[in-house]
Amino acid sequence: MDITDTNRSNKAILLLVGGGLLVGLAIGLILFARLGGEQAAPQTAAEALEVEVAPAIGSLAPDFSLTNIWTGEAITLRELQGQPVVINFWATWCGPCRIEMPAIQAAFDRHQADNLVVLAVNFDEPPEAVSAFGESLNLSFPILLDPGGEIQKVYRVRAYPSTFFIASDGIVTSLQLGLMTEGQLAEHIEKIIP
Repeated sequence: MDITDTNRSNKAILLLVGGGLLVGLAIGLILFARLGGEQAAPQTAAEALEVEVAPAIGSLAPDFSLTNIWTGEAITLRELQGQPVVINFWATWCGPCRIEMPAIQAAFDRHQADNLVVLAVNFDEPPEAVSAFGESLNLSFPILLDPGGEIQKVYRVRAYPSTFFIASDGIVTSLQLGLMTEGQLAEHIEKIIP
């Protein structure tokens, strides 16, 4: 093999590597343009599941409609727009949930004049157990049944309790994973009360 053949071989390798880099760069730019641009926040629970995005601070809270155990009526989140909303995901077997519920009830009572809405979304438990839990703690805010935990999947709930604080414009302003102290609850509520 002479020097000319070696130079041609090196040029061929450089062309292949350079071409591969250009193709990779082009693919990367296409993906960046698709994913990196402004993406509308999911509007409904179904849309949120499709894009596999958990609601984040600053995003629109995914809409849902669930049944209130106290009245049997459906409550739809989007219909509550204009009011500050606390969504607490919980379960009857969750010790920290039982501990924080009285503080949530007290905050709900304290902020009635501010039109605060509290929605306690239960994780797929029998209505009788859920009602008994609510009655044992004298809870008066809506307790919602989430059959199959579908809404909890949309909100990507991984621990109980998990609480989302939503401003009157429907935007998630803060969230609390795990047990909240009364002070933490008050701080979160201050962010959503106008």
